[in-house]
Amino acid sequence: MKTEILRMLRETDGYVSGQELCNKFGVSRTAVWKVMNQLKDAGYEIEAVQNKGYHLLSVPDLIDKIELSSIRNTGWAGNEIFYYESIDSTNTKAKELAEEGYPSGVLVVANQQTAGKGRRGRVWISPKGTDIYMTLMMKPDIHPNHASMLTLVAALALAKGIRRETGEEVQIKWPNDIVLNGKKICGILTEMSVQFDCINHIVIGIGINVHNESFAEEISDTASSLFLESGKHFHRAGIIEAFLEEFEKTYAVFLETEDISRLQKEYNALLVNMGRQVHVLDPKEPFDGKAMGVTNKGELIVDTWESRKLVSSGEVSVRGIYGYV
Repeated sequence: MKTEILRMLRETDGYVSGQELCNKFGVSRTAVWKVMNQLKDAGYEIEAVQNKGYHLLSVPDLIDKIELSSIRNTGWAGNEIFYYESIDSTNTKAKELAEEGYPSGVLVVANQQTAGKGRRGRVWISPKGTDIYMTLMMKPDIHPNHASMLTLVAALALAKGIRRETGEEVQIKWPNDIVLNGKKICGILTEMSVQFDCINHIVIGIGINVHNESFAEEISDTASSLFLESGKHFHRAGIIEAFLEEFEKTYAVFLETEDISRLQKEYNALLVNMGRQVHVLDPKEPFDGKAMGVTNKGELIVDTWESRKLVSSGEVSVRGIYGYV
């Protein structure tokens, strides 16, 4: 009932009468009053006026189940939300839920991670109450060979969602980092469980630096946050919801062809690597060239002095962007 009441308060421009709430939920005025007090205790500013009802004035920066559910406007993404004040890793929990039989679309969100995971076994620093740590679990009916493209689909959806919600012109560093003013503010880690030629589940883990005010010296030149780059504070739940909405739409387009042919133009338009010199850390032989966008399979097209090469794995460093060597 608390979620539904909060949703009604959000969707009403004026006041919601106590009697209207009583009638809708079949409860007493005392029960409604208790819910309002619980919301106030959680940080929601609610005005109560006699003979008018209740009016929501402001919302706190929460990312718990009640807050996220009250603004949810998606079909399957986030159909069930698991929220934790502190957890080791949202990816680890999402994989456990998948194995327990939970359906595609489950979202795991945490206010803090104690063992956050980045790419290639790196640690993702996850302080409490400042950032977004979330994992979307999926059980897609696609061939495992096509699954790697979901990382690019997620990156595109996330960039679009952040741009829509914050107004900040974030870009994508191939394949799946989100950057702002040349610094990384978000990482995506996709993990998959496969049996023969069938995908059991895929988890898409996302960490977004939202309100960090400082970073460790060793990463301060390459990492940043939405707050540090814009000087503004943002509603974290709104960013999460914007991503879920954009991911549903972007994923639906991907499913039409099971490649990113219909998303290429949009992805390339946000690609910070586009037309820039890149240094490809190929395990066999590193090379330099100019990035020319991505193929319909998500490979990075790199033109060298001697040939055109397609990069499908490995680290890519970009001149003028963090990590160039």
